[in-house]
Amino acid sequence: MRRIIRKNTRIRDEFDSKLLDLARVSHTRAGGKKIRFRAVMVIGNKKGKVGVASASGLDVAAAIGKATRLAKKKAIEVPTINETIPHEVFAKFSSAKVLLKPQKKGRGLVAGGTVRVICSLAGIKNISSKVLGTTRNKLNNAMAVIKALKQLKIRN
Repeated sequence: MRRIIRKNTRIRDEFDSKLLDLARVSHTRAGGKKIRFRAVMVIGNKKGKVGVASASGLDVAAAIGKATRLAKKKAIEVPTINETIPHEVFAKFSSAKVLLKPQKKGRGLVAGGTVRVICSLAGIKNISSKVLGTTRNKLNNAMAVIKALKQLKIRN
């Protein structure tokens, strides 16, 4: 019997990814300090699917890989109408508050920081947003945006 061995053909990943935040975290134990890295990744296919996840690892590459896998697992579908969201939405996650408003075609992506990254990877081209919370924590802001996008419904 003759076996055909194929080389691993790598399938192109359908998601684009962006590193949102990278932090060195440490805690002290009896033996000394233990240092790890925490990565916050955003993935999206620019066609309505987006995911955010955070993970930590012993080195930067391990943290990024783990966060990317988790983000793919947690990806959500975002309903869009004419490259914008169907209606205004507000969400709060921890101390982060986010307001997202739909805009006319051609207005562009009027959003800053975390919201801009998530909306561009989700494929939303016309949106206006405001981060209302006092926190600058990118992870909490990202989770607030995802919570807001989960609330979107297409009305008939």
